[in-house]
Amino acid sequence: MSEDLVHNRIAVLRADRKVSRRQLADALGVHYQTVGYLERGEYSPSLVLALRIARFFDVPVESVFSLEDFPPLS
Repeated sequence: MSEDLVHNRIAVLRADRKVSRRQLADALGVHYQTVGYLERGEYSPSLVLALRIARFFDVPVESVFSLEDFPPLS
């Protein structure tokens, strides 16, 4: 199952932009717990949701989601 894991940087982007889970969820039209599930890797987003998240942060979708672990930012 680990090969199906989608890694993401949602929490990093939220912290950088000072956006709460609830604020992001409201902007995306999803329940705030969904954002937590996404951040913890417990839920893989649909393509539409992934694109909406990337658009919210104004970054390419590949900057938010990856099939491989992201390298450290520092």
